[in-house]
Amino acid sequence: MKKIIGTLSIYASLAIVAIASFANVSVVNAQTPTPTQTPATAQGQCTDESKAAWYAEFIKYRATEPPKAYEPAKKYLAACPTEEGEIPSYLKKWVLAYDKEARKLKLNDLFVNQRKYADALTLAKEIVADEPDYLPAIIDLGYGGYVVAVTTKNEAGNADAINYTKKAIALIESGKAPESWSPFKTKDDALGYLYYSLAYMERTSNPKDSLANAIKAAKFESDMKKSSQTYVFIAAAYENEYASQSADYQAKFGGKDETPESKLAVANINQLVDRIIDALARAVSVAGTDANAQASKAKWLERLTELYKFRHDKSDAGLNEMIATVMSKPLPPLPTPLTELPATAPTTSAIPGSSSPSTTGSTVTPGTVVPPATNKTTTAAPTAATIAPKTTTTTTPKTTTTANAKPAVKPKTRNNHRRH
Repeated sequence: MKKIIGTLSIYASLAIVAIASFANVSVVNAQTPTPTQTPATAQGQCTDESKAAWYAEFIKYRATEPPKAYEPAKKYLAACPTEEGEIPSYLKKWVLAYDKEARKLKLNDLFVNQRKYADALTLAKEIVADEPDYLPAIIDLGYGGYVVAVTTKNEAGNADAINYTKKAIALIESGKAPESWSPFKTKDDALGYLYYSLAYMERTSNPKDSLANAIKAAKFESDMKKSSQTYVFIAAAYENEYASQSADYQAKFGGKDETPESKLAVANINQLVDRIIDALARAVSVAGTDANAQASKAKWLERLTELYKFRHDKSDAGLNEMIATVMSKPLPPLPTPLTELPATAPTTSAIPGSSSPSTTGSTVTPGTVVPPATNKTTTAAPTAATIAPKTTTTTTPKTTTTANAKPAVKPKTRNNHRRH
């Protein structure tokens, strides 16, 4: 409301000038009519008396209660559609400005409070059509598209949502900021959510960029940095690449003697294993003692322990210390593919699966690379925080343990309706 009042105040001087036009109308010198009096006395009549009554009511509320001023202004213009002059010109400008600001508040209400996402996205597009760089609407079109994909299980709008999310990120990183970051806590919080949204929506169409954006999401001081699901997402992405490289290894080197080329392939696979270990350690660490995360945490820890032992001579010594301290260390970047063997080249027997129990029920023979087990939680679509309704209650999303699971919805608090 303050935003509407502030925006409409630019027309105040016009209103003062316009009042003089009714100086010879007796109703102006009478007591200002109340909102209930106006429709009964003059509705639908383009007379000096009715116009004066509408305008007097408009002036009474214009500076303090714009919604009450809006009604008589609209009546004036509807009753006298062809009238020209200072007053109708002023009212037209005021009503247009009011409509533009009011729909921004309506957008906030539709998206956050009513959760009518389809209506919210339609309105956001109307706003952006008039104001191409209006950041809150652009954020809603991007992040809102992600919410729609999650809540309706329909990702047909992902392409548009991806474009708007990228535009929102670009505007924010160029220095543009809304009047309030709500429903996000801070600029970093907004960027964390936007990058995660982008990662999720591109997980199938552009897995490489998806992983890179998930890593970016985890680097901002935001809720996403503190969410175990962010790291589960990262681990899952690395698991998929691990599966791909493992399959390539099997095709090229399975059952054959060791060569420099096969050792190089193993070294690159080990880089991926180390990234999975790091991500799962973070997921376990962040999950902590959260009762809602314990079932999933146990599965993450199982996979983490399995891979950690692969890389540490079948021993889990040091794993607990790693989990306890991993969040104090920088998140590893995407691995750079190795083009030559490291100083200590790995042997085939160091490949995960060569000496480990099979998690898929298949027979594992020495010298083979086993793709990640499909029943592991790291291959499931991770849950994530999504929308931010106006509420003081925060609901923790249910964790997923199946390969077909979809992200849950996690409410966040929006403190006010001010958006700019």
